Amino acid sequence: MTTSSQVPLRCYDCGCTYDHGDRTRCSCGEPLWFDLDTSGFEWPTETARATGRDQTTTGIWRYDTVLPVSAPDTTTLPPGSTPLVRAGALDSFAGCELHLKPEGQNPTGSFKDRGTAVGVAHTLDTGADWIGTVSHGNMALSTSAYAAAAGLECAVFVPADIPPERLDLLARHDPHIFRVEGDYGRLYEETLALDTDGDAGITFVNSDTPLRVAGQKTIAYELLEQFRLESPNAPSSSTASIAPDAIVLPVSSGGQASGVWKALRELTRSGVLAADDVPRLYFVQAGPCDPIATAFREGREEVTPIDADETIAVSIANSDPPSGTRALTAARDTEGAVVAVPDEATREAMDRLATDVGLAVEPSSAVALAGVRKLSDRGEIAADESVVTILTGSGYKESVETEPQSRHIDLADLEHELASVVGS
Repeated sequence: MTTSSQVPLRCYDCGCTYDHGDRTRCSCGEPLWFDLDTSGFEWPTETARATGRDQTTTGIWRYDTVLPVSAPDTTTLPPGSTPLVRAGALDSFAGCELHLKPEGQNPTGSFKDRGTAVGVAHTLDTGADWIGTVSHGNMALSTSAYAAAAGLECAVFVPADIPPERLDLLARHDPHIFRVEGDYGRLYEETLALDTDGDAGITFVNSDTPLRVAGQKTIAYELLEQFRLESPNAPSSSTASIAPDAIVLPVSSGGQASGVWKALRELTRSGVLAADDVPRLYFVQAGPCDPIATAFREGREEVTPIDADETIAVSIANSDPPSGTRALTAARDTEGAVVAVPDEATREAMDRLATDVGLAVEPSSAVALAGVRKLSDRGEIAADESVVTILTGSGYKESVETEPQSRHIDLADLEHELASVVGS
């Protein structure tokens, strides 16, 4: 049984390693991730794939050999196993052969469940009773739900001005909610400092901590395995390599971007993914808050904080991303890019996803599709290239300010009114 205490941590930048404790950053200042030996990894066998919904053969635990923890003995919320959808109806809009990975089909409606599950498994391994996070969105909801399922106490730190509807979602799982006055941005560092010192008696699984990145990298393992198996040119050999030309996803703190890059590095090292087949990574931000895209445009090596404006993509509005430089490095390492899109383009992408393929996503997910279109328009993605776009969260949790079209009719006029629409 794998435990995270047995796995060292490494800095992607300077290469320094540390025995695992509760450390999250290197002495050079950059974030750490788990340094697992994945050299012997092979895709799970078809026999394991066909064994049903057993938690050890589906979802993120399907890839337990490359995770720093093993699956808990019991769980009511197994994350992962989200589909890979060929979205041909959006090819002309996107300007490429589009595939979608709807992470809103995870138990709490977002990709955050993957990282949360690993964080909860680690907390259970250590015998601790508390887990916590700093978030006012998907991560807070995910941590609260998974803590409840595991019988753990949960502390969630949110901004004092959190919208009531979000507070209501969190409260359903009965976490300890702390509404914080003052500089909310400082909470990330303050809570991790408590965790490192061991004074708080709580494991914090903030946005880009090693436990979260470890869980969130499984999305890349999963989508690459699905792409390989579902491709019309799928190889007969279990070791043959096939992959999309590009993977596009939203970026905020940089944790998910780091996880996807980490997975590509591991798969290449193991020989499962050929170096020539590594997908280009494209990360997309909302134009009003785009520190990583700004650094990419300006050719800088590091991401620095910016003064941001308001955006409808609230969940990715991070003006000082803790893993921003790591995400920037990932884009350049894979010959990809980081781009920003205006809110108008995000709204259009949301509408097309909902009406053309039936997927309701939050604005912070729709920026990815808007980004694909921008990249295609610029010629960075070709019309015949295959692109997987990760849709990170469901759009059914909160309303977006729109004016829905409807008509008010009398029951007696039902047949006439319906005929006027059907026959038009």
